Amino acid sequence: MKVLFVCLGNICRSPTAEAVLRSLAAREAPQLSLVVDSAGTAGYHIGDPPDPRSQAAGRARGYDLSALRARQVGPADFHHFDLLLAMDETNLAALRERSPAGARSRVQRFLDYAPGSGHREVPDPYYGGPAGFEQVLDLAEQGARGLLAVIASRRG
Repeated sequence: MKVLFVCLGNICRSPTAEAVLRSLAAREAPQLSLVVDSAGTAGYHIGDPPDPRSQAAGRARGYDLSALRARQVGPADFHHFDLLLAMDETNLAALRERSPAGARSRVQRFLDYAPGSGHREVPDPYYGGPAGFEQVLDLAEQGARGLLAVIASRRG
């Protein structure tokens, strides 16, 4: 199973979700063979590491984002990944607009895997304070655990 997380610039939400899923899968579902990546719908930060605030918040919970680098979603991603999970409605719409007809069902909203979260979108923490980065981690953990449960049940 190949999963791509997508936000706008690929420096806050999607790399956090990537690191969280990779870590939780290794600890809680090592039997699942997952490929996890992240990208942005915009190319603002190509080659940049995740936002230092995302890295610090993740590190405090045991997630290492330091090796990740921002990239932009490309046409090949729609063929390579089984799931392209958008952090919000704007990026979901952008992905759907770019996706070839055969890939549209693989483009989904990440928090559809966290129905108990009370959120449909992962809010962008970029212009806010530390609480926003903590919220991103909370939602990423909920969504990742829900996603792992769905993948495990399908393999079941």
